[in-house]
This record gives sequence, C-alpha cells and structure tokens, in this order.
Amino acid sequence: MIELKTAAEVAAMRVAGRVVATALERVWKAAEVGVTLLELDEVAREVLAEHGAGSSFLDYQPGFAPTPFPAVLCTSVNDAIVHGIPDGTRLRDGDLLSIDFGAHVNGWHGDSARSFVVGTPDPADLLLIETAERALAAAIAVAIPGNRLGDIGHAVATVARGGGYGIPGDFGGHGIGREMHEAPSVPNEARPGRGLRLRPGMVLAIEPMLHAGGDDYTTDPDGWTLRTTDGRRAAHVEHTVAITDDGPQVLTAL
Repeated sequence: MIELKTAAEVAAMRVAGRVVATALERVWKAAEVGVTLLELDEVAREVLAEHGAGSSFLDYQPGFAPTPFPAVLCTSVNDAIVHGIPDGTRLRDGDLLSIDFGAHVNGWHGDSARSFVVGTPDPADLLLIETAERALAAAIAVAIPGNRLGDIGHAVATVARGGGYGIPGDFGGHGIGREMHEAPSVPNEARPGRGLRLRPGMVLAIEPMLHAGGDDYTTDPDGWTLRTTDGRRAAHVEHTVAITDDGPQVLTAL
C-alpha cells in the first residue's frame, strides 16, 4: 500500500532530510586523501547525535542481505556501486567515492546520496558524476502529479544511456516515509507513460546508479557491496522528493 503524506507530514520529513543533507555535506568536507572510511562513518554519527536523529541504515537488513548493515553511512569506492561498508580503507588521490546516508527524526525518514572525487579528479570520473546528477535532475523534473513511475525511469535512462553508461537493472529508488523503504519501487529504466500514476502526497527516493561500463554487477562476500564486473567506476546520487500540486519538492537539500 502507498501512503500519501499530508503537507504537515512532508514538512516533518523535511526535518529528517536536512539532517541527511547536513551529514553528507560534513562527510564530503572530511573526505580527504588518507582519511579512512570508518572515520567518515564517525563524522556521520556525530551529525546524528547533534540533531537527536536516528540512523536509517544501522542494523537494517533487507531480504537480500545476509547480515544487518553495520554502519550509519554507505561508502562505495571506485568500482563499488552502492552499499559499501565503511572499514579501515584509506582514501587515495583520485578515488571516486559515493556516500549514501539515511536518518529518521520523530518517526520520519530521509535518504540521499552523492558522488565526488577525492583529490585530483580524472575527467572521465567527473563526466560520469555529472551525468548521474543530470539524470537525477531530469527524473525530479518529471515527478509531478499525473505522470507515471515509468516517466521517472525513462528520464534517468535517457540521460544515462545517452552518455553511454550502464545501469544495474535490479536496483533503483523507493517510496519513503515512516519506513526507509516503502512502496512503490522506483525504476531507473522504464517505458514512459507506464506504471503507477504519481499523486500529490507521494514521497519517493529517486536514485540513479550509473556504471562507466556495462550493466552487469557482482555482490561482494559481505553480501552488501555491489561492484561492477569489469572494474570500471560507478556513481550514485539520490534525493528524497515529495510529489505536490506545486511541483516536486526536494526534501534532502540544504
């Protein structure tokens, strides 16, 4: 069942969204050459504590995962697409890092992700990230009442495929609210004009994931980290977006 949120509930979700945006900004500033992924996780934990917020990720265990997620932040480096678990790995010059973070405040969740290069960037990585961001912007632009879920997936895929990038077919966005993952699933590739009709009060986490290579991916032995099969790099960006009569509202922007 899809839960439609009231204007007051969307406003409550925006509070959680601001915590998420603050954490991602703080982690981005801390992500320097030599810093460990666990140190970045600690930065995100500090933001949660400062705002009296809870982690949407810590101890979360969806059906595909063999164990609960052990951190508050996902840190996916280079060929890791999503769900990377923070560890003692130190960031190196030129690493492409995708960070994904979720928080809940007073029972309402926010979820967002961003990708960037640490240190000296490779122009190819910057183009990959820029294309992922354009795909997200295109998807948000069509997240309006009367359109359909397929229009969101079509917007993402048009930008991604137009840039020559791959998309992991089994993973995409999701509804969000009192739970981090709610109905409906939000595809990153779909036919326009198909699927569930968008209605005011729906809140969606829209999250393009782009590979510099093909669509195929593998799962690490940890059961969480998705990785490109050809070792090429990936980027992941995401916002929590409310569908309203006044147009899409991004709830995870500062």
